[in-house]
Amino acid sequence: MTSLTERKKSFINLGKFLSDFCQKKTDKTRDLDVPEEYFERLQHLIQMSKINNPWFTEENIFLSLESWAEALTESHIDQWLVPYEINSTPPKTIALIAAGNLPMVGFHDLLCVLICGHKAVVKQSSKDKFLMPFMVEILEYFESALSGQVVFTEEKLTDFDAVIATGSNNTSRYFEYYFRNKPHIIRKNRTSVAVLSGNETKEQLSELGKDIFCYFGMGCRNVSKIYIPENYDLNLIFNALYDYHPIINHDKYANNYDYHKAIYLMNGEEFLDNGFLMLKKEVQLHSPTAVSYYEYYGSELQLKETLKVQDSDIQCIVSHNFIPNEVPFGKTQQPQLWDYADGVDTVNFLLKI
Repeated sequence: MTSLTERKKSFINLGKFLSDFCQKKTDKTRDLDVPEEYFERLQHLIQMSKINNPWFTEENIFLSLESWAEALTESHIDQWLVPYEINSTPPKTIALIAAGNLPMVGFHDLLCVLICGHKAVVKQSSKDKFLMPFMVEILEYFESALSGQVVFTEEKLTDFDAVIATGSNNTSRYFEYYFRNKPHIIRKNRTSVAVLSGNETKEQLSELGKDIFCYFGMGCRNVSKIYIPENYDLNLIFNALYDYHPIINHDKYANNYDYHKAIYLMNGEEFLDNGFLMLKKEVQLHSPTAVSYYEYYGSELQLKETLKVQDSDIQCIVSHNFIPNEVPFGKTQQPQLWDYADGVDTVNFLLKI
């Protein structure tokens, strides 16, 4: 069994490896002595991921890898683990069912399981099946005692002590029933919203574009709805987001844009359009790809009450001096290790099993 210090070191080294890879460091400038074949294989797996899932562009995969390189530092890991007492206890087996909407979206759950000293049996989405097994292989290279601690399977999950499963609202009902007799974390569909005061700078609105367009808006941390004050000029948003217009050159994104635009036109629905994003006035939170919903609000107090009612559907609130725990513009896809999905402390859950 590995010690917490050894497990932490393996993840810190993984972070250094990813940093070296993303910065394209040469043998002479790398922080770690890692065989060249690992760098070549990761580049190959990125290409495989692109072929397997066209939403996984090289830019988006690198965005994920760079995010993990920044997160897996000694200072960040130490800060993350301060509140916990992680003792050497007999390891349990945790089943992980990962989503496939973003590259390596299930890696945080795997990190939590391993850092707590547990074993993981992982069922990946077919949309994202190449990158996480390689990350485990790198971890095992840095710490051989981790070998066998993670098993990837496509079969029915059996012989586990607890489960963490992420899926749609429909699959979550199945998960809730199927895993009802096991300790579990079941995640459903969530999305993120932005609240504008009308005093934002052009730079802040431009940063909002990252929250909308990163990963083509397919993550629960992506902003799908914008709350704006009455009489707000929506051209301010369009003008600030113009630099993101190359996104329309991606075939699958363009197909979604064309499809939803055609539906709105045929149904005679009102919307605003700048050639790569549609803004549509809606009460709902979850907008389709290439569309952002918006809604006017009268008072901040009333809006806070509305958002409180919708809390179970919201992952992040992007704003400036609006509420505690808000996310700054442009930062939704840069979560810290302690920013748990759905606000559920995964480490605390794993330590109490």
